[in-house]
Formats: sequence, structure tokens, C-alpha cells
Amino acid sequence: MGHDHGHHHHHTSNKRVLFWSFIIISVFMMVEAIGGYLTNSLALLSDAGHMLSDAAALGLSLLAFKIGEKKATKMKTYGYKRFEIIAAFINGLTLIVIALFIFYEAFHRFVDPPNVSASMMIIAFIGLLINIGVAFLLMRGDSKENLNIKSALIHVFGDLLGSVGAIVAGVLIYLFNWNIADPIASVVVAILIFISAIRITKESLHVLMEGKPHHIDTSEINTILLQLDGVENVHDLHVWSITSEFPAMSCHVVVNKQTDRDLLLQKAINAIKQNFQISHCTIQIEGPHTNCDNCN
Repeated sequence: MGHDHGHHHHHTSNKRVLFWSFIIISVFMMVEAIGGYLTNSLALLSDAGHMLSDAAALGLSLLAFKIGEKKATKMKTYGYKRFEIIAAFINGLTLIVIALFIFYEAFHRFVDPPNVSASMMIIAFIGLLINIGVAFLLMRGDSKENLNIKSALIHVFGDLLGSVGAIVAGVLIYLFNWNIADPIASVVVAILIFISAIRITKESLHVLMEGKPHHIDTSEINTILLQLDGVENVHDLHVWSITSEFPAMSCHVVVNKQTDRDLLLQKAINAIKQNFQISHCTIQIEGPHTNCDNCN
């Protein structure tokens, strides 16, 4: 029950920070887009485009949390919690597309650098402050464990770097009239965005493919179960995640005839919870002569 209460607390906190982040990003995105158009700055326009994706990502994350609250049904026995991972995966793909688009636009500006107004620095500086505030909000959420919050935070960090790049480009344009600094700043930011996007996409795909959580060692689980009195063998051990904060495990445990199966089952579940923080365990107790054609 303690796990459920803690999960609900984090869930509410995550929704709150996502909501305010969504409002702030959406408002300033429009300001930055107008500013980028007026100053002819690709760095600002690419940052505004990234902010647009941020607003969409944050909105999608909010929707994912809302859908995730729906109760389990006969058709969806785990409920809708996995939609949070689908949202994180979509966010990751969006970041990759944005990075590639910035590369494409920057290439054309390297060939023919346009005149860029150094006043872009003012808007970029305001954007930097906005992104720092939103990043601080999101870090108050459960960004370490929740992949959905983490993907939203990466979006915002990309924006923050974009603002820094636009400021640096603005300074170089103002001091040396070096207009090529604008696409250079855009490319640097795009590289950082692309690297983060690949990482978050791989992590979310790993969960969708029911891969083992990185912090859990199945050999350690096997060792701990074998140390319990009466256990002779462990097989068909599987560990996966329903969503980033919901690891699950199942296995078959072979015991000798004298074993109190009910007591052993409780000890096994407690050991898994205490050592690996896995609350959803399905453990099948079997006798030494159980016929199993597909045992691992």
C-alpha cells in the first residue's frame, strides 16, 4: 500500500509540474517565433520550433498521465499506464526529426549566410530564463524514474542550450558581424538534441519491447531465491516493465516435498520487494516432479 501511495503522490506532482511547464512554454514559444521572424535568426526560429515541439511533448505527457489514470479493464488488465512510455517514445522521435530539420536549414545558411539582427540576443536571453525556470519545475517532478518526465526535461534542456547558442551567436554577430555564427550555433544545439533524442528513444523502446530494467540483475534474483530454505531450482525467470516506474517479475520455483509452500511464497515475494523494489511478482511454486517441457 505504501508503494501505491508514493506512486500517487509522484503522479500528482508530475501532472502539476507538466501543466505549468506547458503553459509557460506555449506562451513564450509564440514570442520567440515572432522574434525569430523579425530578426531573421535561424537560431531563434529553430529554438521556437523546438519550443513548439516542447509544448506538444508536454501536452502529450499530460495526456499520457491522464489516460494512465484510467482503471484496468477486462481488455486492458494492466490499465493504460504504458501510454506514458508510448508518449516518451513519440517525444524521442519528434526530437530526432527536429534535429534533422535544423541540420537541413543550417546547411543552406552555411552556403548563403543571411543578415541576422543582433537584437536576437534579447529574446534569446529571456528564453534562457524561461527554460531555466521550466527545467527547475520539471526537476521537481520524478525525472529520475519517470521516462515521460525525463523526455520532457530533455526537450526543455535542448531549448535551454538553444537559447545559450542564440545568445553566443548574437554576441558574435554584434561584435564581428559574423552572420555564420547563427547556423553554427544551431548545428551545435541540434547535435546535442539528437544525442539526447536517440537515448530517450532507445530507453522507451526498451520498455515497449519488455526489456529488463537496467538496475535489476536477474542472476541476483535467481541467487536470492535459491538461498531460501526448500528451493531446489528456479526457472522461467522474466523481468520487465509495464511503465518506467512499474517493474514486474514472474518465475517458477521448484521446491522439495517438505516445504511449506505458502510460507515460502511469502518469503520469496518479500525478498524480491526488499532487494529489488519489484512490487508486482508472480511466482509459481512447483514440486520436484512437475512436468515442464519448456523450462529454461
